[in-house]
Amino acid sequence: MHLLNKIYDLYYDGFKSMKLGKKLWLLIVIKLFILFVIIKWIFFPNVLKTKFDTDAQRSTYILEQLTQHKE
Repeated sequence: MHLLNKIYDLYYDGFKSMKLGKKLWLLIVIKLFILFVIIKWIFFPNVLKTKFDTDAQRSTYILEQLTQHKE
């Protein structure tokens, strides 16, 4: 536990004293939000929700696709 407190204090003091770094971290967080939320929403729509009405139909379809023997 003592080591975790030292690590926390190191990062806390480092972030507290930085000026430009806070803006850079904000930019990184905004970019990650765009990558993981906006891009996923645009390029990876939920196809199963549009094709099937119930969870049972979705699970049956997935089970068939996973257990289908392909030659």
